[in-house]
Amino acid sequence: MGLGKWIGGFLGFIAFGPLGALAGYALGSLFDNTMIGFADGNDGPHTFEDAYRNSYRQGHYSSQQQFEGQRNSFMFSLLVLASYVIKADGKVMHSEMEYVRQMLRSNFGNAAVAEGEDILKKLFEKQKQLDAQNPGAYKSAVYDSCRQISQYMAYEQRLQLLAFLCEIARADGRVPDSELEALRWLASALGLNAQEVDSMLNLRSGANNLEAAYKVLEISPDATDDEVRKAYRKLALKHHPDKVATLGEDVRKAAEKKLQEINAAKDLIYKSRGM
Repeated sequence: MGLGKWIGGFLGFIAFGPLGALAGYALGSLFDNTMIGFADGNDGPHTFEDAYRNSYRQGHYSSQQQFEGQRNSFMFSLLVLASYVIKADGKVMHSEMEYVRQMLRSNFGNAAVAEGEDILKKLFEKQKQLDAQNPGAYKSAVYDSCRQISQYMAYEQRLQLLAFLCEIARADGRVPDSELEALRWLASALGLNAQEVDSMLNLRSGANNLEAAYKVLEISPDATDDEVRKAYRKLALKHHPDKVATLGEDVRKAAEKKLQEINAAKDLIYKSRGM
């Protein structure tokens, strides 16, 4: 599936609020043309947010539109938050952009690469433009976007967003303090927490490094065996691939890989304890 397919379809909750403002800039006329999908059938003026809420509540959206809306909202939200993480250290690293390209290519096909990169470049331009007028303005826009995301996106979907962002941040083999701070700040704004950031950042090492494995399970090495088991069950439940299946098979497969890494960290801890 190419990026243009979902961005050109039903936009979901990104069509209004702070995400809508960023989408209008990044998607331009394509964004304007999709606005027609938000007419709620009532006469008289209304906001896109009112139209969305009313139409959703009244069941005016088909199941396909709801799928497109969820997926498009997820993917555009990912690009917005990625634009903030990538620029957290003041520069755009080639390795981070290359990871985004690979992620888009593997998940959505070659057509998605150029389109996704174009959206990111426009978001970088918007950041430069806003911060030139008022330093910190883009960060404020991203924060407001996070609050919108936390209102409309399920907890497990926000966790998957964070997982992708952590992958981007560690694409060059290291996560500088500026990016770590950005990830933790975004997690908080999304209604998540710093422990979940540390868990995601240690997934790659969790199968071979005991210290990393404990961070993956979000527990201390001093935890009892029973606490280890409970921590694993809790983590496996909230990261279960079925929780993000409504976003598409590609996103579900990414969550499946994440769960496999969680299982590998658990196995290392269990082996070290003779459990």
